[in-house]
Amino acid sequence: MKLLMLGGTEFVGRAIVDDALDRGWEVTVFHRGHHAAPPRTSVRHGDRTAPEGLAALAEGEWDLVVDTWGGAPTVVRDSARLLAGRAGQYTYVSSRSVYAYPSPAGLGEGAPVVEGSPDADAVAYAEDKRGGELAAEAAFGERALLVRAGLIVGPYENVGRLPWWLNRVARGGPLLAPGRPGLPLQYIDVRDLARWTLDSAAAGRGGAYDLVSPAGHTTMGGLIEACAAATGGVVEPRWTEDAVIEKAGIEPWTELPIWLPEGELHDHMFGADVTKALEAGLTCRPFEETAADTWAWLRTLGGEAPQRPDRPKKGISAEKEAALLGL
Repeated sequence: MKLLMLGGTEFVGRAIVDDALDRGWEVTVFHRGHHAAPPRTSVRHGDRTAPEGLAALAEGEWDLVVDTWGGAPTVVRDSARLLAGRAGQYTYVSSRSVYAYPSPAGLGEGAPVVEGSPDADAVAYAEDKRGGELAAEAAFGERALLVRAGLIVGPYENVGRLPWWLNRVARGGPLLAPGRPGLPLQYIDVRDLARWTLDSAAAGRGGAYDLVSPAGHTTMGGLIEACAAATGGVVEPRWTEDAVIEKAGIEPWTELPIWLPEGELHDHMFGADVTKALEAGLTCRPFEETAADTWAWLRTLGGEAPQRPDRPKKGISAEKEAALLGL
């Protein structure tokens, strides 16, 4: 197989490239050159947002294109149009954020989605991802695979969610543990996403798939325990009710990464029915493995994960945590 990866140097793109290389595929990475491309890849440079930014892709044929773009849908539109006659299949890594809020727990790919346009400039994340989906489908039709990922974690993470928990648990001591231990979570290890995506693309699948673990594949308690096992940190979880956290002005998702209080937003984020993806071969490794491998990767970087410049840094300050715990 010949793969053209649009991006491919960070997180999701990097995991997909690594998986493809492990399969013995021929991989071309198209990126701006801000980061080193993975070894054993062919490299083409260009800025998709610039005039003539796709010039380096004017020639060439590929079996598969994978695109993770999350900004203006016009960027996906222009890439897909350019490659429609020279690529067999186009996979767009989208997001479950495309579903209209609120989306009750138990819904799958048939749930209502937000409005979007392939011809739109950047609007907001959900609308941009939906526009990207429409752009891929407009150019490739049934040859477009839409991977609607949920929360993505694992090695190479440059958003800072699981790395923050690992570093916090490694520090040890009393720990602000939000909600209750049994609170169910849904996520996808980036390597499981990569494997399923390439398997499905190679099999010629098209259309939309929610790609995230079954609900409750791990829990908040399981997350903290796995981080402790991976890091050797000795923590004393102080399970704290949602209302207490809210009253203290602590932001879910950002100051306490991954966690959302129970209710409508939690159901929307962590309540997907993933039957379709499971029937199409999705398997999800244990969270303990994800935590251990992410920690091993972090240690090669001195514990400090890379941070996307367009995303806010995650995690509550030690001072704010101590104040709520009365330390």
